[in-house]
Amino acid sequence: MIEFISQPWPWYVSGFLIAFVMILMILFGRTFGLSSNLRIICAACGAGKYSNFFDFDWRSQKWSLLFLAGAVLGGWISATFLIGDLPLQLSEATIADLATLNVQFDGALNPSQLFNIEFLLTIKGFILFIVGGFLVGFGTRYADGCTSGHAITGLSNLQLPSLIAVVGFFIGGLICTWFIYPLIF
Repeated sequence: MIEFISQPWPWYVSGFLIAFVMILMILFGRTFGLSSNLRIICAACGAGKYSNFFDFDWRSQKWSLLFLAGAVLGGWISATFLIGDLPLQLSEATIADLATLNVQFDGALNPSQLFNIEFLLTIKGFILFIVGGFLVGFGTRYADGCTSGHAITGLSNLQLPSLIAVVGFFIGGLICTWFIYPLIF
């Protein structure tokens, strides 16, 4: 384990790296986004025989699968080797806000009371997992892209549909945080 990184990277480092990747993708004529990878995987597995949605030349987009593999590998490397022993540093106000939502801050990036296998195996956890997955999948397809694709690629290319989608994502997040989450938990 490498101990030199114990907190999330500062916004200016992450922001610079995202901008750098975005510039490279624009130069190579590519778009950033991960939601299209499921469609590419389904098309590669032959789903085009059953649905016109998956009937396209997926080989022209196989670079996107490498991008997905790199994102997964990068996440695994950072979670395995670039994590320190210090707890995540949150402000007292944020910890108090979490407590009002019945989430006890335990120093982890993801609250262990919500992100664990025991919660998933409860009826409530399983229903939230299935309903949440359906809503994310439906929303991604309906919005013609995911949050990363619209917020990074779409906004940097000044696309109005992406601006509308990103505003919708934020409004949906606020509604979920302030109204729906307290009803569930």
